[in-house]
Amino acid sequence: MSNFFRSRARSFRNAFSGWEYALRTQPNTWIHTAFSLAVLIVCAWLRLPPRDFAIIIVTIALVWAAELINTAIEAAIDLASPNQHPLAKAGKDAAAGAVLVTSVGAVLIGLLILGPPLWDKLQSLIR
Repeated sequence: MSNFFRSRARSFRNAFSGWEYALRTQPNTWIHTAFSLAVLIVCAWLRLPPRDFAIIIVTIALVWAAELINTAIEAAIDLASPNQHPLAKAGKDAAAGAVLVTSVGAVLIGLLILGPPLWDKLQSLIR
């Protein structure tokens, strides 16, 4: 049983190491970090209902997952094809496109969920 827990702990360390690698090497992860924190702060400030907050959290997680998968794909392509190759470029571009799709979706979800209560809150502060 202790082997099971040791192997799970190692898995978590590896996962956090991968996340740390992305933060260290991918400038866009800092953009994701800033927006993730800002959106979560706005959600708390607006006191969103738990269901809406959950949708925001899942959306943030999907964007992060896409970014981490993109980082993994880029690293694997760099290892497999250290020289420039049209297929390597296509693979990297497609992975980056996946991040773009999830990010645009996140913005739209954010506008739909946060837009109306944020607008109301800002109007009440102005009056």
